[in-house]
Amino acid sequence: MTVSGDTTETAESDGESRPELDDPYILAASDARRDFWADVVADRILDREPAEPIVIKGGISPSGVPHFGNMNEIVRGYFVAEVLRERGFDVRQVFTSDDRDPLRKLPRKLAALDGEIVDLGDVNAGALGRNLGKPYTDIPDPFGCCDSYGAHFAELVERSATLLDIPVEMISNTARYEDGSFEAVTRTFLERMETAREVLSAYQNKVDEDYVPFNPICSECGKVTETVTDVDLAAGRVSYRCTDMEAGDRTIEGCGHEGSVSLREGKLPWRFEWPAQWQLLGVDHEPFGKDHAEGSWPSGVDIGRTVLDTEPPIPMVYEWFTLDGAPFSSSAGNVILVSEVLEFLEAPVVRYFFSKNPRKARDFSIEHVDQLVAEFDRLEATYFGENEVDEDEQARAERVYPLLVEEIRPERVRIPFSFAAVLGMTEDSALREEIARREGHIPDDAPEWAIEGALDRVERAREWARRTDNAFNYDLKRESMPEVEIKESTVAALDALAEFIESGASPQEIQGEIYETAREYDIEVSDFFETGYRLFFDQPEGPKLGTFLGKLDQEFVLARLRRER
Repeated sequence: MTVSGDTTETAESDGESRPELDDPYILAASDARRDFWADVVADRILDREPAEPIVIKGGISPSGVPHFGNMNEIVRGYFVAEVLRERGFDVRQVFTSDDRDPLRKLPRKLAALDGEIVDLGDVNAGALGRNLGKPYTDIPDPFGCCDSYGAHFAELVERSATLLDIPVEMISNTARYEDGSFEAVTRTFLERMETAREVLSAYQNKVDEDYVPFNPICSECGKVTETVTDVDLAAGRVSYRCTDMEAGDRTIEGCGHEGSVSLREGKLPWRFEWPAQWQLLGVDHEPFGKDHAEGSWPSGVDIGRTVLDTEPPIPMVYEWFTLDGAPFSSSAGNVILVSEVLEFLEAPVVRYFFSKNPRKARDFSIEHVDQLVAEFDRLEATYFGENEVDEDEQARAERVYPLLVEEIRPERVRIPFSFAAVLGMTEDSALREEIARREGHIPDDAPEWAIEGALDRVERAREWARRTDNAFNYDLKRESMPEVEIKESTVAALDALAEFIESGASPQEIQGEIYETAREYDIEVSDFFETGYRLFFDQPEGPKLGTFLGKLDQEFVLARLRRER
């Protein structure tokens, strides 16, 4: 292979490492004690005295379902952007869809624009199966609703950001290649090809003397190929042969066609495309997952400085999330979209989850989101001075809470999530409000908008109960007492249990007392529990009864145990 038209000197930069700037574990390395991690990152960005607008970037290849875990880069970047905006800087937050990447394997799960996750067999799978090896934006949308599969995926990402009220500018790599934005940086890599090879060879074994940092798109079959036979820089053309592509444990066959393309009709390999994006977009900061920290990040830094004479952005590595204790996996079906999460959690609570220290791996447990909501409610109450806490907790609440909500409104009413789930057992909205007021969860002077927001949480808690099929996913018979045959001895036992609950017992104490009362009145424990379930649910079984009764409004519990209503 020959390269003609090469008249440019290699980059003068020696690629010298700058650990204090390059360390992606910026939070662990920082000695600055701040109430919020995004302030640490903002400090490091401003140390460079960046031009405005300051650019914060994230990115993803549209290879599967854009799930909740993929939102890390967007939401983490958002917090840094907001901190900088607080300090008076103009900030541009961008998110690149690396949609000129080739489709290397068929995903098992896909997501419709309405958030429904479906199996590949539920859509036009042939749209994908016939197009392995082609760029995502050259593949028909299997749902038939967007211009391409890549466009469908990007639309889902943008909708997820919008649902969290995060303004992100979506950028298509394909569009940037086609409009010529990548052309100059691609030419630089080809002009400095020997240097590019030398740098990359320190990170990848497959780099040989024939390696070219450009992948043409075959004009015959449309697949991305890695076999370049000639580079003519004067003409701005790259010749190629369409050869097979290795994709994991399978081979995507090339068509064998030989031809040439312009610098707009192909793509840079990822290790070069990433630093190219930094230069093109003027990126000042980019968070990324720990999988990049030891791989493409150090090579990107080296390539950026040595080949492009450009500084990499301030990095920040984050730990991954798991979902209910297992890794997010489109193929295994262990995914959830932002749109789904917002069916049972308010947006500020979701943002709160992402506000936690990025250096710590976390599990997003759907089963235990009530605990997450309780954490958020505590943070909010602390912000408004309703809790006695230490200085650190107070400072963190005052720093973080304003970044989680659209508007700071002290009149806001939040019903405890588990109690909201209890209220969700009745469909009567007026009764829900009546009970919440009676139990002191809605103040008499609460404005109408605050009441609506409080009752909105009831709907979300109800959805959570349905999704997890937990102790609150029952039809509580509030309107009328079911017809239940009760023996005389059981009548006395129910009255005794009511008296115990009226004394102010905790849910755990009530659970234990049910057993003690059954034994005291010589009733089979299972029969006593069944009587309770029939009184409240009109069925022979249900949730952990004592704990459940302890979370209900006491007036109703006492009246039902005493068979009054």
